[in-house]
Amino acid sequence: PQKTSFHRAQTLGYRNGYALSRLPTVGIGGERLYVNQLSQADLDELSNTRPMLTYGQSKLTPPSGFVPAHVAFDKKILKFDAYFQEDVPLSAEEAYRIRQVAIYYFLEDDSLSVMEPVVQNSGLPQGKLVRRHRVPKNERGDHYHWKDLNRGMNITMYGRTYRIVDCDPFTQVFLESQGVELNPPEEMLSDPYTEQRRMPVPKYTPPLQVDRLKQFLTYDKQVLRFYAVWDDSASMFGESQPYIIHYYLADDTVEVREVCQRNAGRHPFPVLIKRQRLPKAFVDKKKTFPSCVLEISDREVLEWYTPKDFAVGKATTVLGRTFFIYDCDDFTRNFYRDKFGITDFQPVEINKKPPEEVPQVL
Repeated sequence: PQKTSFHRAQTLGYRNGYALSRLPTVGIGGERLYVNQLSQADLDELSNTRPMLTYGQSKLTPPSGFVPAHVAFDKKILKFDAYFQEDVPLSAEEAYRIRQVAIYYFLEDDSLSVMEPVVQNSGLPQGKLVRRHRVPKNERGDHYHWKDLNRGMNITMYGRTYRIVDCDPFTQVFLESQGVELNPPEEMLSDPYTEQRRMPVPKYTPPLQVDRLKQFLTYDKQVLRFYAVWDDSASMFGESQPYIIHYYLADDTVEVREVCQRNAGRHPFPVLIKRQRLPKAFVDKKKTFPSCVLEISDREVLEWYTPKDFAVGKATTVLGRTFFIYDCDDFTRNFYRDKFGITDFQPVEINKKPPEEVPQVL
């Protein structure tokens, strides 16, 4: 039979408004298609069809409105926390000082400014250290850019090196959005001299001194009187002699007077120890320390004699001599009773040895 139908299958169509080409499913005249009837050239043409031939030339995106830099970056400032070390010559309290500053970078005109917070009573010119302007970076005419700033780095401006330790959140977000990898933040150093001044100053309490004027006005003309005896009979030609010990409450001085007796055969010089303060214990007394000192100060004496060192029935050593106190007067009894609460003032009897009889030789 002769073939009468020679039409080709439709391979062009639209889908969702888009023109698409599809492979034929039947042959010419509606015959069964056993193999793909398209040639390799047709297949290459279909696979390499440009979208522009189908959809037409694409429309360009309209350009955005022009915005100048001083408007786009207006009031957008990068802030970095930094410090620099300053030498302090001819000072006994500090060899250097740490000064904390803030570095401001203005994005609108790429200018820099360095500000130091004002500290009261610092004695330093603080505030604006570097005015706002484009800071030169090197001798070739380059200027610092925000890409040159990062945490954990040094930046030198006009011979002074600043150490950047941290930045504020806005600066961190801006630099990370621009692809800058930030270094980890560092700890801000503090000024050692400022920290020392913030510490509480130890209060100096002077040693308590006795108010001599008050003591003089209170105890003027008040004298403690003790009756004592110095027994020197153990030495050659020694004997037991009565003495009176006077303790002057006005200035804590002591006087020892000998009781002169008639026909004693002694010179009438009753003052054994003149009125003075008597040392009881010396400070680190050495063997080379002279036993007789004309002027004794508080630096050599550890303890002085006080009214507590004198009592009835007690032996007291004064400048190498031991005096036994056997009685006192009524004023002394009342003073010890009111001041120290002592009530035992029983006098001690002193038994004197009778003089040896000298045999008469005719």
